[in-house]
Amino acid sequence: MLLTALDAGVSPETLRKIESGRIATPAFPTIAAIADVLGLSLDAVWSEINTSDAAANLPRPAHVAGERLAS
Repeated sequence: MLLTALDAGVSPETLRKIESGRIATPAFPTIAAIADVLGLSLDAVWSEINTSDAAANLPRPAHVAGERLAS
């Protein structure tokens, strides 16, 4: 993680916060720099975001939702 952050020109703490969701909407240049270091196209990143958003909007069975609340 350290090398990825440094190669992207961001602090390791910033990268940790992005990964953990503590920075919910990182700046576009930050995402572009991280994607470049990881060898990802911005199209691939966008596709992953859209897939995640679509999955988050799907209804969940009641037993799954209850299990998440219990954990």
